Amino acid sequence: MDYIHLKDMQFYGYHGVLAAETTLGQRFRANVSLAVDMTMAGETDDLTYTVNYAEVYALCRDIVEGEPFKLIEALVVKIANVILTTYPEKVKGVRVELIKPDPPIHGYYKEVSVEVTRGDF
Repeated sequence: MDYIHLKDMQFYGYHGVLAAETTLGQRFRANVSLAVDMTMAGETDDLTYTVNYAEVYALCRDIVEGEPFKLIEALVVKIANVILTTYPEKVKGVRVELIKPDPPIHGYYKEVSVEVTRGDF
């Protein structure tokens, strides 16, 4: 299987359980990997045989910067499902990691993230 990776995409959203998270918003980062067959794209140099990663970026941006979710678990599942339903013939599997670099947790840590994998990966 071949893979397309979109790494460290950065967005601003209003997701969280606490009022401050949904009012003030916060930064989110996302990593998305798509399992695709790039054989025809590689042989023909034709975009129609692969997934346009600019479109995938826009899908992720629209979801993260759109409707608020309480849980980032729900948000990553939404991203994975939208990608799979948007490209049912091309994307065989997807892995989505959503990172909250600054969650409202007292203590020392680098970041908090949630990751899901769907389909063949």
